[in-house]
Amino acid sequence: MIEINSPIEPLCFKLFKQKQISVYIKRDDKIHPFISGNKWRKLKHTIADAKQKNKTHLVSFGGAYSNHLNALACAGAMFGFKTTAFIRGDEGVSNQMLALNKLWGMEFIYTDRTSYRDKETLFENHFGQDENAYFVNEGGAGILGAKGCQEIVTELTDSYQHIFCAVGTATTLQGIAQAIKDQQLTTKAEGICVLKGAENIDVELQKNQLQDYYKIHHQFHEGGYAKSNPKVMDFITMFASKTGILLDQVYTAKMMMAVFTLAEQDYFEPNSKILCIHTGGLLGLLGVLK
Repeated sequence: MIEINSPIEPLCFKLFKQKQISVYIKRDDKIHPFISGNKWRKLKHTIADAKQKNKTHLVSFGGAYSNHLNALACAGAMFGFKTTAFIRGDEGVSNQMLALNKLWGMEFIYTDRTSYRDKETLFENHFGQDENAYFVNEGGAGILGAKGCQEIVTELTDSYQHIFCAVGTATTLQGIAQAIKDQQLTTKAEGICVLKGAENIDVELQKNQLQDYYKIHHQFHEGGYAKSNPKVMDFITMFASKTGILLDQVYTAKMMMAVFTLAEQDYFEPNSKILCIHTGGLLGLLGVLK
């Protein structure tokens, strides 16, 4: 299996010093060039489960710029699985990320947005009779994905008052909050939702009685999922030039922008230690860089 190489680095910005807070970033983007960040964490136990059940064909879902599908295609090739992806959108859509997936042997089934919403039915209609096929939810969401993300916390050798991550499916946040609960930490898991109008996204966390261990911030989506604007791109440029660390425009940039804004608003107590999780996904920059 892939070895976790996820160092924690300090972020030295004038604002943080002025507010008397210490901010760090956990570089999960360094886990693997393509199966990076929470992508590997969410796939680790899923792939192990598929192997245990003697499945040989991983089937998943995503958009044309899905980092999850890049990770799945690469992981499938590494661990001996055939891979197929249902692509949300018109047949014939092509870009650099889909081309990479093809290099790793992934096959595509294009589907309209209405059909795409019912992923279980799509899987059943195409692969219900295939005993080798294994359903992998969009983004690696689910119990096994959250289990892998718990290890973000169990790996830590220091304590923090806040752990921030971007929220799409909330799988990563669920794993972090569960680990905080299990270890009886005083840390708060802080999710920055990148979806617009997704106030009910935390249903799974509430079902697992995690409401005391996390908070989701819904005001930092910058227009919604996969929406970007000059402000986001300017922040990415500033952050990269100051730190050497690239952020993606869909998830990590919005998370870091939120941390800066919350610091400006005195959300954090003086002397707080804040950890931000870099969840990878940098290939998505290919869709917006000129």
